[in-house]
Amino acid sequence: MKRDENYWLRAENTLLQAHVDGLQYELRQRELRLAEKDRYIAQLEERIQELKQQAVPDSPAPACPAFVKANAPQRKPKKRGRPVGHPAALRPMPKKIDRHQTVPLARDAGKKPICPHCRTRLAQLRKHRRIVEDLIQATVETTCYHTQSGHCPRCRRRIESRETQQPPAANVPHGQLGLNALATAVILRVRHRLPFRQVARVLKDLPGLQVSAATVVKQVKRVARWLEGKYQDLTQRMRASPFVHADETGWRIDGRNFWLWAFTDPTFTLYHVDESRGGKVPLKLLGKAFGGVVVSDFYSAYNQLEAPKQRCLVHLLREVKETGQANESFQKTSFAKKLRRWCKDALTLKDQRRKKRLNKAEYERKTARLETRLATLAQTTDPDPDVARLAKRLLRHEQELTRFLHEPKLEGTNNRAERALRPVVVLRKITGGNRSEAGAQAWAKLASLMTTADQQKLGVYDATKKLISEYWATAGR
Repeated sequence: MKRDENYWLRAENTLLQAHVDGLQYELRQRELRLAEKDRYIAQLEERIQELKQQAVPDSPAPACPAFVKANAPQRKPKKRGRPVGHPAALRPMPKKIDRHQTVPLARDAGKKPICPHCRTRLAQLRKHRRIVEDLIQATVETTCYHTQSGHCPRCRRRIESRETQQPPAANVPHGQLGLNALATAVILRVRHRLPFRQVARVLKDLPGLQVSAATVVKQVKRVARWLEGKYQDLTQRMRASPFVHADETGWRIDGRNFWLWAFTDPTFTLYHVDESRGGKVPLKLLGKAFGGVVVSDFYSAYNQLEAPKQRCLVHLLREVKETGQANESFQKTSFAKKLRRWCKDALTLKDQRRKKRLNKAEYERKTARLETRLATLAQTTDPDPDVARLAKRLLRHEQELTRFLHEPKLEGTNNRAERALRPVVVLRKITGGNRSEAGAQAWAKLASLMTTADQQKLGVYDATKKLISEYWATAGR
């Protein structure tokens, strides 16, 4: 019996010893893994220290991807507001007061003015004028015109009576859009560049007029057809202008590449959408007999015009800068430095003359010096291919670079045309272009008439209503 007990004790002892050995083995494995991790951490810390030592404190930021614009360089912020002593920029006073309303003070039992807080009688009474400008809430007004018609045996058509504010009659199962609604929808689309669905939502949210996006599309094209004659009149006015700024930008119609041309001066702007970017487009619009000056960049399409030209000096400055960024050797040449200085001096001289800081004799003397400097630059010989290319351009356009110095109202830049294209570029980013050529042509016509009305300070809304009303009164049947 004692022998069996010893046997079981020895077996239990052996089992416990084996369990202890297993735990000791597992402990050693964990210690090895921890030691390996410690070595790895130490290596990472050494690498971090090496990178910190190698790092440059003012190292440039990594280059941005191609689709991300780089951060603009930090400049010293300008002081906000106008300079000291400059007159304040305030809204103009209303031309008329539509309604006068008297606002009395609180009064006591004896009808004397009192303070509304402590009920004390007021002294030193004064009168004030507080002018408030506000909008009248828009509402939809529906008018039913009861007309009469009769058949004319001579004209062989039915003649129907029509009121001046009534659109051309149409047999539709719903109401037509009136003058104010048409003008508002067209302005929201063309002038403010809203998508058609947004135009429909604005009309629904503000005045409560229920229209669809397709209705707005149809009405915009319809109004453009009505005002085709006014657009042609604008073309004739352009051909009689003493100078015209011209530029073009890309346009998309139903996924195809087109071009949108802009022609402008201080009194008008004309847009035209065309499939071509060739010289036949400005030649067709301006005409062969155009006698004014065409202000443009160096695009070869304008070379086909026989009219005198003025090339944009800012485009020339921009090309000198971009060429210098791409070709470092060109940037270091004296030709690049002299050409930059010449462009700036020419523009400064014209600005001084415009501000009447120079008399006529001094201005003419400095103009002659600039022309001599330009002729010298055009004769530059240099092995650099960019210098040779730009010198050849100066020689070819020598007279077209200085014409603005001899004509008082002519500008040396094409900034007017570029400003006329900025709303177009914004619309292109919003809508991506047009779905049809008819829609593109409609937009170009209406945008031309509205921009011209704005330049002439006629009021875009009133001018649009007037143009539509004139068509209705003369040919709207």
